[in-house]
Amino acid sequence: MAAALLNRICGEFFQAQSAGLEPGTLNRLAVETLQEIGIDISRARTQSVFDVFKSGQLFAYVITVCSESESKGCPVFAGVTKRLHWPFPDPSQFTGTPEEKMARTREVLEQIRARIETFCEEHRALEPRA
Repeated sequence: MAAALLNRICGEFFQAQSAGLEPGTLNRLAVETLQEIGIDISRARTQSVFDVFKSGQLFAYVITVCSESESKGCPVFAGVTKRLHWPFPDPSQFTGTPEEKMARTREVLEQIRARIETFCEEHRALEPRA
């Protein structure tokens, strides 16, 4: 959800990629929640952070959104200016009725949106004015 939102909100500054410690399947709740706001990730493929690492791409930021213990398992990317950790609850771990899980996923989406908007506003403020 975070990569898709960052690309939507701040795509003029960044191109976000999503990767996990192990590639899996897209979380249905995340897909549906993003579809509600007009973002379609249903055809996105999951990828391993290690595959991204091995590709040799350079990143200004690596932002982890998983638990602190999981973020420590991420490789160190060459050329990274900053590594940020934004822990958010994982919708795949939610319990309850489908409606309760969806409501919690929407809450997480709003938390992510607020964090990304702040991050993007900070970068817009640093841009030289024409």
